[in-house]
Amino acid sequence: MTAAEPTSPDWAGLPVAVAGLGVSGISAARVLRGLGAEVTVVDGGSGEGLRARAAELEAQGVTVRLGDGATLPEGTRLVVTSPGWPPSSPLFAAAAEAGVEVWGDVELAWHLRRPLPATGGPAPWLAVTGTNGKTTTVQMLASILTAAGLRTAAVGNVGVSVLDAVLAEEPYDVLAVELSSYQLHWAPSLRPYAAAVLNLAPDHLDWHGSMEAYAADKGRIYEGNVVACVYNLADPATEALVREADVEEGCRAVGFGLGAPGPSNLGVVDGLLVDRAFVPDRATSAAELGSVEDVHPPAPHNITNALAAAALARAYGVEPKAVREGLRAFRPDAHRIAEVAVVDGVTYVDDSKATNTHAAAASLAAYRPVVWIAGGLAKGATFDDLVQGAAERLRGAVLIGEDRALIREALARHAPDVPVIEAAEGQTGAVAMTEVVRAAASLARTGDTVLLAPACASMDMFTNYGERGDLFAAAVREQADGNR
Repeated sequence: MTAAEPTSPDWAGLPVAVAGLGVSGISAARVLRGLGAEVTVVDGGSGEGLRARAAELEAQGVTVRLGDGATLPEGTRLVVTSPGWPPSSPLFAAAAEAGVEVWGDVELAWHLRRPLPATGGPAPWLAVTGTNGKTTTVQMLASILTAAGLRTAAVGNVGVSVLDAVLAEEPYDVLAVELSSYQLHWAPSLRPYAAAVLNLAPDHLDWHGSMEAYAADKGRIYEGNVVACVYNLADPATEALVREADVEEGCRAVGFGLGAPGPSNLGVVDGLLVDRAFVPDRATSAAELGSVEDVHPPAPHNITNALAAAALARAYGVEPKAVREGLRAFRPDAHRIAEVAVVDGVTYVDDSKATNTHAAAASLAAYRPVVWIAGGLAKGATFDDLVQGAAERLRGAVLIGEDRALIREALARHAPDVPVIEAAEGQTGAVAMTEVVRAAASLARTGDTVLLAPACASMDMFTNYGERGDLFAAAVREQADGNR
């Protein structure tokens, strides 16, 4: 079947409420006002920063309601929400009672896509979601598409906003789109050309209400796929989402994994990245896309990211040579399994972006032996499975943060012989991280890796995961300088 394009409303004079005065809310409000809609932005906050943003929008003809005024304006015909607003918000209950649709910024962008002069249709979307690895995979994909000579960008939950991308003065040929579960929840019309779910693990359950609801929102990315639904062979939950999806006729399920690939899959053979999905004879032939050494860094979970990106690019028709060139050119963002330094034969690695147990498990699996720096805000997570899976790799552990006791107890149950040092309570910022790095160095031996993969959020001790990683790197360099 061929999915019908969504019907956009007549924007002129349409009363629209925008939920949230953050970056995406401001962007949506400005776009909608430019289309002629009568826009009211509502936000439950009332701080000085919000009032300043409100004043800027009001100067452009947008109405803003803050604090107690964050209710559904009378006469609203459409609500456009920022991704962070949970479905349980009273505003959405009021919208449902009034029969008013709720869109996210991605849904709005989908409706506002413009036709390309060359094809007469809008730029296709190659979309990625998953609990971990989304940003890296989308950036890899954009690098591959660029190597193929295509005008593209990594957009969505990373880099350029989707709204800005679809309304760009110079149109893109194809978009590499990172989508969070929040964004997918509010994007009922989305129909990507091809899409990937990298993995599924419990996360944001307070927002979604249950693991089942979280997985269902992730699975929305497969709806209406045209060429390929890309899934993780090592994660059966992602394949289950493919089975449940309503896709275009001829769309295929394409798996990726670290083993030798079967027909319709991508995998690894003797250190080579191999495609048996997008070749003329999948039963007897394969295409070499590059080697694991073309992936930076070549950690197992990063190789699977590369295979997922390659699968989406190949679904779009990109040649193997461009896949190799794009992967070789790509370097990950900071705080993603980034080697900081080697000091006295010990390698220090910053994976501060590993803010949940699934990400930390993937990071720990890449190194042996490991002195593990972990802890922070657990966000309701449990750590038994993580520690049990990594126990034989651990040289020692340094624990930080508010919920460190949960990790200490899991270590006592599943790795009782692993030495544990706990950083002093009450310390934050650079002072805390300097102590942490010294403690880790005292446990490490030549050939070990000291790995910052906290499995927790950072806000109890640091501004964000970026500051946590930056301070870790600074403390490592300070130690290296002191050893000279």
